[in-house]
Amino acid sequence: MKNRFSKTIAHTGILATIILLSGIIKIPSVFPGGEFQLSAPIAVLICALFGFKTYITAGVLASVLGLILGLTNIFNIIIAMTFRLVVGLIIAVGGKNFLTLIVAGPIGTIMARLTLAQITQVDWQILVIAAVPGMLYTAITILVAYKPAQILFKRMNL
Repeated sequence: MKNRFSKTIAHTGILATIILLSGIIKIPSVFPGGEFQLSAPIAVLICALFGFKTYITAGVLASVLGLILGLTNIFNIIIAMTFRLVVGLIIAVGGKNFLTLIVAGPIGTIMARLTLAQITQVDWQILVIAAVPGMLYTAITILVAYKPAQILFKRMNL
C-alpha cells in the first residue's frame, strides 16, 4: 500500500511538471493569438492513460507551480482548468475510444476559448477560429500518439 501511494505521488509530480513544461512550449500559428500549446494533446493522453483524478491533480499542481514561478496568471489558470475539466468530463462520459479522445481536446479548447472570450470581452468566434489549427494538431497528435503511449506505459508498468 505504501509503495503504491509513493508511486502515485511520484507519477503525479512528474505529470504536473510535464503539463507545466509542455504548456510553455508554443508552436506559432499564422493567426495572431492562435499559437498551439503542446500541452493540449499531452493533457488528453494523461487523462486517458492515468485517469481523471491523477490528471486533474497534476493539472492543478501544474497551475500552482506556474503561478508560483510567474509563468502563468489567474486568467491562464481559469482557462486551463476549463480545458481540463471539459476534457476530463468528455473522456469520463465517452470512454477511452479514439473518437472520444480525438474530440476531447478540440471541444476542451472551444470551451476554454469561450471562457477567454468572457474574460477579455473579445468576440468568441475570432478566438475559436484562431484556435482551429491547434485543434486539428491536437486531434491528429492524439490519433498518432495514443496507442504507442498506451503500449509504452504498459511496458513501463505505470
